[in-house]
Amino acid sequence: MRKQLKRSYRISKYVVYKETLIDYKEKLWSFLGSFLGIGIIAIIQSFILEDQDNIFLIGSFGASSVLIYGVIQSPLAQPRNLIGGHVVSAVVGVTVAQLVPDLIWITAPLAVSLSILGMQFTKTLHPPGGATALIAVSGSEQIKSMGYLYVVYPVMAGVIILLLVALLVNNMTSQRVYPNDGRFSRTFNWFLNPVRKQSIQIKRGRRLRRLKRSKR
Repeated sequence: MRKQLKRSYRISKYVVYKETLIDYKEKLWSFLGSFLGIGIIAIIQSFILEDQDNIFLIGSFGASSVLIYGVIQSPLAQPRNLIGGHVVSAVVGVTVAQLVPDLIWITAPLAVSLSILGMQFTKTLHPPGGATALIAVSGSEQIKSMGYLYVVYPVMAGVIILLLVALLVNNMTSQRVYPNDGRFSRTFNWFLNPVRKQSIQIKRGRRLRRLKRSKR
């Protein structure tokens, strides 16, 4: 037992140490991705849906942002998990809200627990999905009155926005690959390579012109 505890301590210590080795540029990309993703949703809420009591800006999107912008190699952060986890959990949450009596001490744990089972069976485990299910049964009356529309909007619509931003930001450098199978990254880089080459050529041309001027 003592050896097992020491081993667990060493592993957790290594994980924490490894996290501190993340390059500062990587942290900047994480900040930029989450800022853009949540920012776009917040702008839509503020300027287009301002009369709807922050329905579009649900809390589970913040938790998803930590995963898909901060730990992009995690299996829990992949697109299948992001979309499937939220959608499965939203369906479960709305179903519980409609079929079970409005007793929060029953609906809240039931919605979260069933959403975990649903994500496990569909292999779409995504921790923020539990919050999506919980919001469906404990949110405002406006959210509860939406019924299964809650699955499409705000859940599906918001998740798609977060995913599109993640696909863009998480593939801007060769160090960041998302999804982790690399297929999208290769296509994205193939599209960007001509632009990058042209940018490099322009920079080289400027350097050559500066060298010629300095020699004169």
